[in-house]
Amino acid sequence: MQANIIVYDVGSTYTKLTAFLLAEGVLEFVARSQALTTIDDIEIGVLAAKQALAVKGVEVCREEVVFSTSSAAGGLRMVALGYMPRVTAKAAKEVAMSAGARVLEIVSCEDLPEFRLQVLQEIKPDIVLLAGGTDGGDQDSMLENARIIVKSKSNAVIIIAGNYAAQGEVAEILTSGGIANIRVSNVMPTIHELKVKPAREAIHEQFIKQITLAKGLNKLLNVVSDKKVTPTPGAVLLGAELLAKGTFAQEGIGDILVIDIGGATTDIHSVMPGLEKLTIEEKGLVINNEKQPSYRTVEGNLGLRISATGIVETIGPAGVLTKIGYKGEELEQKLIDYAVFLEKNPGHISQSTCEKDFDLALAICAIEVALKRHAGYISQEFNPVMGIIPGIPIGRDLRRVKYVFAVGGLFTHRTTEEKQFVVKQAFKNPGISLLPIQPVFIFDEHYLLYSIGVLGQKYADASLQFAKKHFKIEKEV
Repeated sequence: MQANIIVYDVGSTYTKLTAFLLAEGVLEFVARSQALTTIDDIEIGVLAAKQALAVKGVEVCREEVVFSTSSAAGGLRMVALGYMPRVTAKAAKEVAMSAGARVLEIVSCEDLPEFRLQVLQEIKPDIVLLAGGTDGGDQDSMLENARIIVKSKSNAVIIIAGNYAAQGEVAEILTSGGIANIRVSNVMPTIHELKVKPAREAIHEQFIKQITLAKGLNKLLNVVSDKKVTPTPGAVLLGAELLAKGTFAQEGIGDILVIDIGGATTDIHSVMPGLEKLTIEEKGLVINNEKQPSYRTVEGNLGLRISATGIVETIGPAGVLTKIGYKGEELEQKLIDYAVFLEKNPGHISQSTCEKDFDLALAICAIEVALKRHAGYISQEFNPVMGIIPGIPIGRDLRRVKYVFAVGGLFTHRTTEEKQFVVKQAFKNPGISLLPIQPVFIFDEHYLLYSIGVLGQKYADASLQFAKKHFKIEKEV
């Protein structure tokens, strides 16, 4: 077997490698391999993964093209400073969505200046998203926050992404105070619009620069052909966007939902291309809707290993056990002990039937909670201030989404029956949540969606054509 394209994914536990052959515009999957990630020197794990590929009989051409994603660095630490708390929170979440940043704190002008200063000094962020004011609107908040940043003596890079009219003066305050800063378009130029791509790209550039500070990752940058390392969640989202939206030459498959469950987090991505066509009036106010075409939520306390106790604490041990038909105080305590053990031993592979069943139950609960937090809901109360009446949809309406992709180790190593059981149970009781009504479940058994996202940036048509064929959905378009 021959391959001429390699895509690495350097995770905190494993370094995965996916090999492809691109010939005459047609992309083919060849094989995948993995090795333990070597945090002290990433290159060791990368070479081990490539050696494991060779053992499978795969010959990589000398003219190989190499790409890589990574979640090993954990993401840049980000604090968001803005004018209105809910707007700042929404903007920060959207900006960080695929840029390789973790939002640790969100503060606004409702917080005392002393508190904002304390947050910056205690968290010591890598990135500060400085937002505030629509274009032509408030300027004072961003100027005040710039002075607070200077006073904090922060080493962070400041992404100036607020009222464009105030950006020049804000940049002068920061620069004169010795604070590195980058100006980008306002993340919320009007009350109806979020414009996050420029800020997201600026943070991604910082992700690439700062990731080289980790041992060995600078060597990884020297290996990849495009001198970029894409944050893994961002790559998954890029793959989802390519499939949903398509290219100039090919139609996409329409609205899709992606469930990405791992050891530490459960990520939900949804891409709904039709929302791009909405008018400003149809979109409504940014503050109380989720009508952007691409949307991602991350549940940092819901994971199958490092965050296993978070699932048990959220649902309750009895609630988790009901998903697999178990009950009893003895089993509840056994589940609690198992979750604690997993957090201390994240590399553990379930052995007994009981452990395997516990894993299924934890997965069902994590996915169900993450889905309901991602999706909108049917309003149950009257809110005259927001113009909400009972019975109307609030938030992200996923009811017409057809394709649901399931990604993660659970969906790579389990039987088809077990995988179907997990997703069907997670979708079984939507309640008032606006979940897909008749979903078609697609399992990413070879963990290819992240690589499709990366390759799609250079080989869009070939990657889309491959994805449709691989996931057997080309006839559905």
